[in-house]
Amino acid sequence: MFSLTNVVFSYQKYKVINKVSFSLESGQHLSILGESGSGKSTLLKLIYGLEDVDEGQIYWNHTQISGPKFNLVPGMSFIKYLAQDFDLMPFITVRENIGKYLSNFYPEKKQERISDLLRLVEMTDFLDVKVKNLSGGQMQRVAIARVLALEPEILLFDEPFSHIDNSRKNNLRRSVFNYAKENRITCVVATHDMDDALSFSDKMIILKDGEVIEENFPEFIYNNPKSYYIASLFGEVNEIKINSNSYFIYPHQLEVNSIFDFEVCVKNFYFRASHFLIEAVYNGNLIFFEHASSIKKDTILGLRIKKDL
Repeated sequence: MFSLTNVVFSYQKYKVINKVSFSLESGQHLSILGESGSGKSTLLKLIYGLEDVDEGQIYWNHTQISGPKFNLVPGMSFIKYLAQDFDLMPFITVRENIGKYLSNFYPEKKQERISDLLRLVEMTDFLDVKVKNLSGGQMQRVAIARVLALEPEILLFDEPFSHIDNSRKNNLRRSVFNYAKENRITCVVATHDMDDALSFSDKMIILKDGEVIEENFPEFIYNNPKSYYIASLFGEVNEIKINSNSYFIYPHQLEVNSIFDFEVCVKNFYFRASHFLIEAVYNGNLIFFEHASSIKKDTILGLRIKKDL
């Protein structure tokens, strides 16, 4: 239903996207992970039609997505794109921003739609507040409601919850992605947030220097990282060498045990609410593991790897 085939794009002579291909069925959600500068935002702009591809093709069903060279007004009508700058109109109200592209032919239906979306993003109390008076997180929630207003066939999200407080983020994330699933809206999300990527995606691609270096189910990529780069996108990771082999081990996959695989010397600890993150040294390199309590500096102890290698 939605496909990219060997897409290439360059800024001047610098190749930003190189031979990117992937496909999605209608209603599927894809997350794009990669370090800053890997090409995530540029790829979303190409999908939306804000830039022209140098090579390759982008299709939704039987419609080819084209850029400014072919469209007087860039952007495809069946796609909505939430960029990191939100693109809201600051001097009109929240209600007016969300309703800007909704038909005035049935005013009662329009207001009902606006009210439903405000409930979805938990902004009902700000209906008649001008956008310029909102916080960054509130603006982001309004921007999410606005791109959902016309129920597009494809949603493109660039760091969609980056400005939102942790107290609201989890509930909002569930509400928005579940809404998209229920309405069979295809989502492509560029993100640094592990929860966006792992919990709500059907597929995941990893970008590095504009190239797809991994494509699979989120759970598979997380549990089977092919490189330190991939594993590090999900948080702290240890590269441990045992018998000349390197393994990428997350902190929660290590435990203190009298039957151990190797010994470490503790150097520091950090409280993480549900546990302590312990910083230690193994073979001259820093290593991190989780523990239920703090551990005194310079303590020597044994660690066991809790996964099969």
